[in-house]
Amino acid sequence: MDIILTDSNLLSLLQLASPALPVGAYSYSEGLEVLIDNGTINNQHTLKQWLESELRYGTIYLEAAIMVRAYKSVQVGDLVALSDWNNWLSAARETEELRASSWQMGRSLIRLLTELEPQTVKIVNTVGNPCNYAIAFAIAAGFWEINLQGTLLGYLHSWVGNLITAGIKLIPLGQTAGQKLLLELQPLLSAAILQIMSMEDDDLGCCSWGLSLASMQHETQYTRLFRS
Repeated sequence: MDIILTDSNLLSLLQLASPALPVGAYSYSEGLEVLIDNGTINNQHTLKQWLESELRYGTIYLEAAIMVRAYKSVQVGDLVALSDWNNWLSAARETEELRASSWQMGRSLIRLLTELEPQTVKIVNTVGNPCNYAIAFAIAAGFWEINLQGTLLGYLHSWVGNLITAGIKLIPLGQTAGQKLLLELQPLLSAAILQIMSMEDDDLGCCSWGLSLASMQHETQYTRLFRS
């Protein structure tokens, strides 16, 4: 039975998904900088199309599915499986920038979590270094007993919010346009988590060639505001 989201759990989720969480998410655009620079994304509509595609078929969809498995491993205390899923996710990263961003954010969150909750050190040590951000997020959510649906919503909402913020800076868009886009994506976020929660291991996969090509081009882009 899933954990009920109490006030205490909700506050923990808000802290974990907050833009103020010191993991450096604001410094990554996940290929958006290239796509905006070459004109593929140039307004609110095309940014929305990209985000919708990623949520339905892209890397973030797969990442969230792995996070579900990591979360369940934390719940039952299966640290071997937790470590295996971390390695699986590292192997699924197709570019150096995508690996580096996930590992850097994971390292930052793990460092913060072990300072806030020293009891998590055993779990963290079992996973080892590098630890992907989705795995670190799952460890924190599992330890704080945030329910799975809330964990997924917080993770995906944080991801969407970060990329909309990048789009606001790069396209550029107004703040109101960004908030409208965030509101318009809410139904898709809710639908995505139901699909992610029901995904079988044999179905793990994604369509990420567009993101991978953009990420590889970003590595050599002449001028950059973001690290990916």
